[in-house]
Amino acid sequence: MSHCHDEHDHSHGGHGGHGEHDHSDDITPALQFSLYQHINFDEVTALNESAHGAGQAVVKKTWAERLTAEPELASDADEQLIVNVPFTGQVKLHAILLRTSQSDSAPRTLRVFQNRDDVDFAAAEDGEPAQEFELSRTSEVQELPVKRAKFGRVQRLALFFPDNFGDGEEDVTRLSYLGFKGEWMQLGRAPANILYEAAANPSDHKIKGADVNQMGSGIGGRGPGQ
Repeated sequence: MSHCHDEHDHSHGGHGGHGEHDHSDDITPALQFSLYQHINFDEVTALNESAHGAGQAVVKKTWAERLTAEPELASDADEQLIVNVPFTGQVKLHAILLRTSQSDSAPRTLRVFQNRDDVDFAAAEDGEPAQEFELSRTSEVQELPVKRAKFGRVQRLALFFPDNFGDGEEDVTRLSYLGFKGEWMQLGRAPANILYEAAANPSDHKIKGADVNQMGSGIGGRGPGQ
């Protein structure tokens, strides 16, 4: 699967995202690093959404549904949007996927914050994002590779869309798909490792890949043969 990062490249031929060409070859590479099943959908929220639950609905779309127009997330009072996406564990984020449109309502900029649950519009305006993207005005799915060194331990993301392509003339920002690619790590492993380190058995560390098996004998003292 050497083409795992090229699933949407072949579709940039001006089709307008209406599905005239075959997308069946996209499924396997796109799902290979999909974080879809590791999103805590019940806790996904959006600030300034015109319809309650629209942000959650857009994140809930599967890869197969990425080109469908509805449901859609639209801003309410002005062009700004914030989407908060928590994961069920810790992830190494590789890329953010989104689909907007060719209209002035397409978001122009994306500012990404991680591991913060306090990102409102004031904090998003004044804070320093982990990464910022200039987006394209297109109805194709955009894949935005993140700086992986900065996104190695992500438990939640806040996506801030401060503006759109309307240059102040369009008050509504719209997007119809949000997805994420990366690697998922079970949160339970982190405290287990902390307990193991606290047991102060450095000789146990010589056994690679066997932390779980060594836990029982390591916590209370050195086991047989240690």
